[in-house]
Amino acid sequence: MSEKKSSLTMKELIESIVIAIVLAIIIRTFLFEPFWIPSRSMEPTLQISDRIIVTKFSYWLSEPKRGDVVVFEYPLDTSKDYVKRVIGLPGEKIEIRDGKLYINDILVEEPYLPTELQFPDFGPVEVPENAYFMMGDNRNNSSDSRDWGFVERELLIGKSQFIYWPLDRIGRVK
Repeated sequence: MSEKKSSLTMKELIESIVIAIVLAIIIRTFLFEPFWIPSRSMEPTLQISDRIIVTKFSYWLSEPKRGDVVVFEYPLDTSKDYVKRVIGLPGEKIEIRDGKLYINDILVEEPYLPTELQFPDFGPVEVPENAYFMMGDNRNNSSDSRDWGFVERELLIGKSQFIYWPLDRIGRVK
């Protein structure tokens, strides 16, 4: 009797492990994915070695908004993932003059930027349909759409939602 009970317990354990693995794969593939921040390009919003949770379903029923911090496949090498802020939406004219961002000739306030930034003028450029213009918050140290162009909608992985590591930085990504 105990041998039968032992085999039932082993069968239940294996079933539980298989179910857990399948659920983990589904969750990571379709819903949430952790990412590690390897560079200073998004400082002060995200810092080197921050770990974030990205919601992959964020853009299933809606489009990215200006200011969203997103993870996407790098357009020049889709085996790499980048994290940047959405700056320009499809059809908009983007220009940087005297360190200030203008969209369709209107000055855009960017309260998330460090105050000491000084970067060169850029543009104007028009964002193509089904694409986005991305920039890092640390504009002096960011490889972004100013260097490699626009990010097509299909390359978006998801929206950065939450910093979960290190513990003293836990909170929403803003």
